[in-house]
Amino acid sequence: MGDRAGSSPAGRTMNTRVVQARYNSCFFEYIVAVTGQDTYNYTMTKSCRNKTIDIDIEEGKRFLDRCIDWETHGLLREIPVDRTICGDTLRVMSTLPAGFADLVIADPPYNLGKDYNGRYFGKMDSDSYEAYTRTWLGAVKPLLKETGSVYVCCDWESSLVIGKVMHELFEVRNRITWQREKGRGARANWKNSMEDIWFATVSDEYTFNLDDVKVRRKVIAPYREDGRPKDWIETSGGNFRDTCPSNFWDDLTVPFWSMSENTAHPAQKPEKLIAKLILASSAAGDMVFDPFLGSGTTSVTAKKLGRRYLGVEIDENYCVWAEKRLEMADMDRSVQGYEDGVFWERNMKYVSKI
Repeated sequence: MGDRAGSSPAGRTMNTRVVQARYNSCFFEYIVAVTGQDTYNYTMTKSCRNKTIDIDIEEGKRFLDRCIDWETHGLLREIPVDRTICGDTLRVMSTLPAGFADLVIADPPYNLGKDYNGRYFGKMDSDSYEAYTRTWLGAVKPLLKETGSVYVCCDWESSLVIGKVMHELFEVRNRITWQREKGRGARANWKNSMEDIWFATVSDEYTFNLDDVKVRRKVIAPYREDGRPKDWIETSGGNFRDTCPSNFWDDLTVPFWSMSENTAHPAQKPEKLIAKLILASSAAGDMVFDPFLGSGTTSVTAKKLGRRYLGVEIDENYCVWAEKRLEMADMDRSVQGYEDGVFWERNMKYVSKI
């Protein structure tokens, strides 16, 4: 319980009292504002079904203690395996040994101007953002094996810059576009609900596991040959076809409050999206590196899929959320939308074991 200062709806100064309560394992915070003889009750609640991970550093100290503090450790004598490094990614990458990573998945700050838990990444002009991109991607390249692959996430505008730099440094293989399902409308433009992922390799020798990333789609008009299903599967729950993945993904759900993977990070990617990249471009036991770890999605998904991982994140609170999720992955290795060794269409109920 505590007191806060504030203003009433009429603009009068008032004192507020915060009352905390717990009912059936749900946390409620009531803010009661009192000014003169008038009382304004403000209620802020967190539903039992709200699974958003948003614990602070004080509450999550044991998770932060699991991380490697770069300011304390400095130069690492060997590659940390299955760890989170809390520090500036350019400084960290400058001391990591060459050729340790089989796969890099990077989700750098988009050139939008966004606040990341008090650290503001300001919008740059195109030339400055290109220089920034060339700096961090140039630091990534030596860390990859000759057979390594790299994926870089971006929005439509930063994609123009990132694609250019990727072509300079790597062998670009494709550009994936995925549907966010979310997006804000605009008065004088189209709503931005798509993002890109650039896929590149160090050389012409690289891993791509096509059969591991097929998408199971419902067959609307099944074709039979000699009375038997042709290139589709007949089950009690429906008719399905396992299709080769394209470079347009419309089967993803951006994490939201009732999903256990959801955090308060402003730019979190779905585990299902990262799972596609990991399964396609690495083998069990390979090392997956993320230089912009954020809330930990790459490391968590790598752990669930039997890969080794290393992530770098500068924000301590995000490191806490990442380690919290990694602990949760010990109990639950499932990835939403991935079951029976295939990816399912979005919002499709898993009606049958095949």
